[in-house]
Amino acid sequence: MKIGVIGAGNIGTALIKRFTAVGHEVSVANSRGPASLEELARSTGAHAVKVDEAANEAEVVVVTIPLHRVPELPAGFLQGAAKGAAVIDTSNYYPQRDGRIDEIVNGMPESRWVCEQIGHQVIKVFNTIYAQHLLELGRPKATPGRIALPVAGDDEAAKAVVMQLVDEIGFDPVDAGSLEESWRQQPGSPVYAKDLDAKATRAALAEAVRTQEAP
Repeated sequence: MKIGVIGAGNIGTALIKRFTAVGHEVSVANSRGPASLEELARSTGAHAVKVDEAANEAEVVVVTIPLHRVPELPAGFLQGAAKGAAVIDTSNYYPQRDGRIDEIVNGMPESRWVCEQIGHQVIKVFNTIYAQHLLELGRPKATPGRIALPVAGDDEAAKAVVMQLVDEIGFDPVDAGSLEESWRQQPGSPVYAKDLDAKATRAALAEAVRTQEAP
């Protein structure tokens, strides 16, 4: 499968290493340009490209950049993606880094805000796990205690593709419902950064209580 990854921070780099390790063809882009990605490309077999080229022919596109940088993505950066491509959002809102985003502060789920910025539906996943754990703690299917990752989204076909990808790289995918429910896996929730198995992940998602920061 062709996968485009936009962002080569900790999570992006871990995903590139895991995706290439299981045989996917990966293109990677960041804001600093292909030259800054030469070592990562050389060590993984990924293709370093420009941001507006990362999605070309990709069946899955991963947006893994700081939330406040999402509006800076080039217009039309998804136009070259394969028909029906799944777009993954791994982002978390950290006000100390991202500044105040009123819509999120007032209760809009983070990934719903991302949808509005890029004009495309997204699947929320890979935001609840530390990058090092994502890189090192994947296990074969049916391994006792296998870490589960919640996957939220409204496009069921895209969600199915993403859930299969999660499984391929060593984690149990747990359907976390619609994008409106994705607040259940945001920072501060019971599932966030906990490395839970599938049963415990479902319980943690159900236990989440929605909070809203005062405007």
